[in-house]
Amino acid sequence: MTELLIEGTSSTPNIYFDKNSGKFEIKGKSFPEESRIFFAPVFEWLNEYSKNPNEETLFEFKMEYFNSSSSLIILEILNVLDSINKAGKKVSVSWSHLQIDDDMLEAGEEYSELVSLPFEYHALEEADF
Repeated sequence: MTELLIEGTSSTPNIYFDKNSGKFEIKGKSFPEESRIFFAPVFEWLNEYSKNPNEETLFEFKMEYFNSSSSLIILEILNVLDSINKAGKKVSVSWSHLQIDDDMLEAGEEYSELVSLPFEYHALEEADF
């Protein structure tokens, strides 16, 4: 399975998924003009991955900001991961946020209540976005 790399811009996140290395990361800002169009390759890749996932998947979110339409997309991504987890493969989420950004921490906590995936939270002193 080939890796997925979408370079981030000032309004879209950097996305890197690589089954072979086990790296799954979305980071940066997300407020694209057309969220569904922008994230379409992500869902294509994840749907293919879900057919033969790794035994363990650690999915990393390092979000600086996202708008409401991206918020819905993030939930859909988590739902795909939740399906993989419920099918017997171990999936967990790493949710990084700036130490001073309580809103981003709360967003991660709210997502964790909507899916059955274990979440780890990481407060960063400096932006790694």
